[in-house]
Amino acid sequence: MTRQKLIMPLAFQARQKLDLPVRENADRLPAYLLQQERVVGAMLDSSKLTPLGPGSFRYNVTSFKVFQLVVNPVVSIGVVNSDDGKLRMHATDSELDGLGLVDDFDLSLEAILFSTSNGLEGEALLGVTVSQPPLLKLIPKQVLESTGQSVLNGILIGIKARVGKQLIEDFDSWCKESDPL
Repeated sequence: MTRQKLIMPLAFQARQKLDLPVRENADRLPAYLLQQERVVGAMLDSSKLTPLGPGSFRYNVTSFKVFQLVVNPVVSIGVVNSDDGKLRMHATDSELDGLGLVDDFDLSLEAILFSTSNGLEGEALLGVTVSQPPLLKLIPKQVLESTGQSVLNGILIGIKARVGKQLIEDFDSWCKESDPL
């Protein structure tokens, strides 16, 4: 007879909005957003991004430490350009690399990026559901969840800062590269 564990998983999430003015060539943003590999590479750390095929990427999220545990999330990301001109990203698979303590890790990601007459707007929702690792069983669930939420907020704020700098620089480069002579 197998013994069932009644363990409530930890769950936490973070949300960030983006409102990024683009002063030059804003009318070219819809065409730029069609360059999926380029846009995703500019939004995320391209050294940790592996293209898997059209609209599919594997991303090694920056390692972070939580209560003496080093966590290395790896997420597969699907990217779609919708008919309304929006770039949509979502997690298709996820795992914790190198931890080996949890087998029910689930990372969810829903993000959208689109152009407006003023520039780029978007929103990202990042969430995690995972069982409480045995090494952390003495730490209250609420403490772990608030720490997890802080970590996710930090990840999204880092991506938002990167988008604000790197994506605009890449867009400017793309405009110069694609300008007819």
